[in-house]
Amino acid sequence: MSRFKSPFKPPFSSLFKPFSRISSKLPAVDYRVVIAVLALYFAVVLNWRALAHFYGILGGLGDYDLGFAASAPFVLLFGSLVLFTPFSFKYVLKPFFVMLLITGALANYAMVKYGIVFDRSMIENIVETDTVEAASYLNLQAVLWFVLTGIVPVVILILMPIRYPKTIVRGVGQRILMMLIPFVMLGGIAGLYFKDYASVGRNHKVLGKEVSPVNYVTGTIKYTKRRFLSSQMPFRTVGDDAHQVLQANANGKPTMMFLLIGETARAQSVQANGYGRPTSVFTRDVPGILAFQNVRSCGTATAVSVPCMFSNMRRDGYDGEVAQHSDSLMDVVAKAGVSVLWKENDGGCKGTCDRTNHVTINPDDFPQYCKGGACLDAVMLEGLDDQISALSGDRLITFHLMGSHGPTYFKRYPAEYRFFTPDCPRSDIENCTQQELVNTYDNTIRYTDFVIAELTKKLASYQDRFNTVLLYVSDHGESLGESGMYLHGAPYMFAPDEQTHVPMFTWMSPGFAASRSINPDCLGQAAKTGQFSHDNLYSTVLGVMGVQTTVYNKKLDIFAACEDNTYSADLAADIKTELTAKLQ
Repeated sequence: MSRFKSPFKPPFSSLFKPFSRISSKLPAVDYRVVIAVLALYFAVVLNWRALAHFYGILGGLGDYDLGFAASAPFVLLFGSLVLFTPFSFKYVLKPFFVMLLITGALANYAMVKYGIVFDRSMIENIVETDTVEAASYLNLQAVLWFVLTGIVPVVILILMPIRYPKTIVRGVGQRILMMLIPFVMLGGIAGLYFKDYASVGRNHKVLGKEVSPVNYVTGTIKYTKRRFLSSQMPFRTVGDDAHQVLQANANGKPTMMFLLIGETARAQSVQANGYGRPTSVFTRDVPGILAFQNVRSCGTATAVSVPCMFSNMRRDGYDGEVAQHSDSLMDVVAKAGVSVLWKENDGGCKGTCDRTNHVTINPDDFPQYCKGGACLDAVMLEGLDDQISALSGDRLITFHLMGSHGPTYFKRYPAEYRFFTPDCPRSDIENCTQQELVNTYDNTIRYTDFVIAELTKKLASYQDRFNTVLLYVSDHGESLGESGMYLHGAPYMFAPDEQTHVPMFTWMSPGFAASRSINPDCLGQAAKTGQFSHDNLYSTVLGVMGVQTTVYNKKLDIFAACEDNTYSADLAADIKTELTAKLQ
């Protein structure tokens, strides 16, 4: 009797076919041993960051139970055994753990080298990253790390012949036992040290987000659920009642606003915010420009902050999926009849400009500014006069800058703006000295300051024809090795000040100030002592453009609080004379 041959092939079988000849010459290993080794590998090697952080916390306590300290690797080991065992079936084990080892190696490198914490927001940030940005993280050390901790174990797993139970009943019984024993062991550890783990966990909640692969797998599931399972969410229109109102003392000129969205700039590195190095030398020479000292971001990554600041939701109630399926600030301003334009130099507007007029800088069109698919922010000035002329009436032009995007900070400024030296001309920034890293980052802040100053001067050249106003704010900050953290994207509740305290500048022409009766002394005091955030952006822009709508909140309009009817045309003329003289 011929044996029945199934017409179905196991998934990914073709992936392992080239290795079958080598594999056939090796002795078979029991699947239980394979699972135990994989659990040990994840517990000790791919959870190196979590263990190091855990023992760092204990070291700071001074007095702790040695048994509690010794139990941590076993908690990870037993937990991994419980989680891994359901995936130990034939045709599932190898494909599943090949994927888990590859992603685990990548996540481990990011956590160890940059202090990155994986959650849903970080997964969203990764998905939103374009190829040029992703390539900036590629370096020799990253490749070697990935090969040694990811590819080598994967090859060993693929080549290894695995012996499985002969019957389904035996296999199920063995797996129940494989899960029951470590589960009981975990219960024993919990009985001995539950209070210790509860105390450390309450005071250091970020530890739970550092355990691999639970952190990035859970984050991916949450992101997938919100991103794709909510695709049927109906689109929510916002500001359908939006219309422009004439200012009571308007001077007859239309309004033009430059809205600059910065990238990865932290307030701690901005001279105008009290930093001791000359990173604000260009804006310092622009009369009337104000630096706001206390501004907080909505998120710690572009994928969160940009949609949030262009949403009518405040940070404490922000929902990314609702924002994705809603009109943005750009839509509402356009509904009111304002001509809008978004100029993109940072990998995308994250949905905020999709339904309105927008242009993306093409690196091939500006070789003098662009190398390797990324462009210096001075490219924003190219063609700007023609783009302004193509619009009509009141105008809102948003510039999404590349700013201080890391880790290849050295690519964000030209050679002639390499002011702080020695810098760090590499992507594996953790291998530079701290001073080299700071020098490189400070050069990006200084160059951004130059771009802000140039756009302000360009706007000032239009003040005879327009009431002009500029607002710059960064999307989030950056860690430069403080507390072992690099880059950004930390969960907001754990994020350090360096990732959430952002710079904000504003400048307005005398004509705009007079048309809104804005008291400059009041605004200057607000910049020094006021508390602001991305929550203020939405209503401030609506107020600047004279847009009346139910989603406008006057209490969040930065300028509204400084409207003073005693502001005189004579004072505006004096300021204009001073401004003109200094810009010439």
